[in-house]
Amino acid sequence: MSVLARPSHRRSEVGAAELFFDLVYVFAIIQLSHLLLHHLSWHGAAETVIVFAAVWWGWNYTAWAMNWLDPQRTGVHLFTGVLMLASLGMAVAIPEAFGDKAWLFVACYLFAGVLRPVMMMVVFRGQQMAANYRMLLLWTLGAGVFWVAGAFVDDELRLWIWLIAVVIDYAAPLMNFRVPGVGAAPMQLWDTDAEHLAERNRLVFIIALGESILLMGGAVVDAGDLTASLALSLLLGFAGLFVLWWNYFALAGHQVEGAKTTTAALRSAFAYAHAFMVLGAILFAVSVELRLSHEHLTPTVVIVTVAGPLVYLVGNLLYLGSRFGRFARSRFVAMAALVLIGAVGVLVADQLPPVVLSLAVLAVTGSLAALTAYSRSISHAER
Repeated sequence: MSVLARPSHRRSEVGAAELFFDLVYVFAIIQLSHLLLHHLSWHGAAETVIVFAAVWWGWNYTAWAMNWLDPQRTGVHLFTGVLMLASLGMAVAIPEAFGDKAWLFVACYLFAGVLRPVMMMVVFRGQQMAANYRMLLLWTLGAGVFWVAGAFVDDELRLWIWLIAVVIDYAAPLMNFRVPGVGAAPMQLWDTDAEHLAERNRLVFIIALGESILLMGGAVVDAGDLTASLALSLLLGFAGLFVLWWNYFALAGHQVEGAKTTTAALRSAFAYAHAFMVLGAILFAVSVELRLSHEHLTPTVVIVTVAGPLVYLVGNLLYLGSRFGRFARSRFVAMAALVLIGAVGVLVADQLPPVVLSLAVLAVTGSLAALTAYSRSISHAER
């Protein structure tokens, strides 16, 4: 076994290099939030989702690679540092990814996307893991054709070409990285550590929640005087943030007895479900800033406010189905309630005080968080 491979006695450890790597994603999430804030339209939302998909996939593949690399080795530190620099380049390019910095965004994304599998093929040469990453590399190169092609065209067409690239990237694990005439890398051939991936995803979700703190604090500072209405909006924003955190850790905290640990289940729970949950947290942060900085609601503010918890709950459902093989009816009820709140809010946005919308959404998410925590406590007590 290579000296850079993770030893079995430190299999679940999250190393300092991994935590250092995540610092870039603090900046990347800030950039994503500002991208949406500055382009509040359906087209701007689509661009934000495409850019987020690439940013998330880069983080996701790095987290998975670190399942098998020893975070205490100098070679791994250097490897992580190079990936971190590439991720920083992507983050810098986010505001103009559909403009003048498309090439920087694509070059950094593909550089990291190629470096990761090449590194893993070298470290694990002659082993199954090297063969797995060879197939992953082929899919990355296939998607890369569309990433590069998109950088050549105008913004409108770029959106559709990059959407194809995202579909290829995200379809790769679902298709077991199969390439006709070459081979495949089905999920059972990836020896994955469940607790390491769970901890990595918990940490990045907290980073996403941290963006709400930054935007809330910034909005209050920019406002100057802390009026009673602003203080109330800040209180409700923080309560919503706390409830989102509570909801997440009541479900995906450290106690996950009975959860499935097959690689296929972990792929769905972390690579895909957490993409929705992290995106939901980003949308929540944007909605808090909008409600703090706008005295009156608009249909756009209502939609973003409801979209945050809705997207998060989609990830919640996928996580439950992946790890526990079931879906919670409470999630569907909460989603229906949020859709109703959103529909009514859009119709009467000019007559609805922001605080009423905040309270309505908080009532739904707060009730769900309390129910989830109660259900978990009953389940533990019965064991």
